[in-house]
Amino acid sequence: MKITNDTLLRAARGEKVEHTPVWFMRQAGRSQPEYREIKKKYSLEEITRQPELCAYVTKLPVDNYNVDAAILYKDIVTPLPGMGVDVEIKAGIGPVISNPIRSVADVENLQQFDPETHVPFVLETIEMLTKEQLTVPLIGFAGAPFTLASYMIEGGPSKSYNKTKAFMVSEPQAWYALMEKLADMIIIDIKAQVKAGASAVQIFDSWVGALNVEDYRLYIKPVMTRIFTELRETGVPLITFGVGASHLANEWHDLPVDVVGLDWRLSIEEARQRGITKTVQGNLDPSYLIGSWDEVEKRARRIVEQGVAHPGHIFNLGHGVFPEVDPDVLKRLTDLVHTYSRELISQKSN
Repeated sequence: MKITNDTLLRAARGEKVEHTPVWFMRQAGRSQPEYREIKKKYSLEEITRQPELCAYVTKLPVDNYNVDAAILYKDIVTPLPGMGVDVEIKAGIGPVISNPIRSVADVENLQQFDPETHVPFVLETIEMLTKEQLTVPLIGFAGAPFTLASYMIEGGPSKSYNKTKAFMVSEPQAWYALMEKLADMIIIDIKAQVKAGASAVQIFDSWVGALNVEDYRLYIKPVMTRIFTELRETGVPLITFGVGASHLANEWHDLPVDVVGLDWRLSIEEARQRGITKTVQGNLDPSYLIGSWDEVEKRARRIVEQGVAHPGHIFNLGHGVFPEVDPDVLKRLTDLVHTYSRELISQKSN
């Protein structure tokens, strides 16, 4: 189907918009009653392997909340089995890997990823959504090398990333080899998603905030530069995002990206003062969504005001929606952002 609402794409490129576009990380699933019914029968992996069902879950928040984009329903570790990583997503825990990376040999044993062979169901879902169902952009995505490596080295979720950081600094040959292998996979995966119909891309470097600026520049920034440089060939807007990484925002701004994602720790106003001129995305703290509506409205209005003050803002949360959030609050929030931003933009242009 043809995209009739391209507001997010225009905002991502810093172009004129009539209202601030909205989408929410983890908008598909978790807090939606329809999704919880599906989860009684199917796991995340089982949903992603059934294109019709996965497309339904992906499109559901567009229908329910009137958001300006859909984001593909899958997990950042979905491609890893294609590389020979034995990963299982365990309820209440997250991705658990039974063959963690420990040496250069382990890195060398990783296989080459082929989307059409290893995740054909993902590509079929994208094609179904973009050709038959959506009139808003579909955001494709991948995990970034550090975040994927943290699961692959730790063997699962971590709060400290001690093993990952120790491996990074003590086994630099293996680390850089792992970064390149993951970069190869990410570039191939994202290009396949765009070819199938995704019209924007977000790279989630969820846990890179665990690093300081010096280590980021040395161990991460070169591979991220390579990834985004090669993905520029796709012609779609590129978004980068991490959690607890405000100290890296200017490093991200240096990358060949269109949009710098912000969590709630760094305001849009402060980001602009730091010299971030690209489109920004964010950044309401999702915790407030289970509080009073008055507080949600007050904070959302402030974010919209800061976003409208400088061209280029996509409204989002500072991280993902969690299960306790009332879907009606997300619909109400979307309406508020649309209405209030339209009013401010109209005033600004007069």
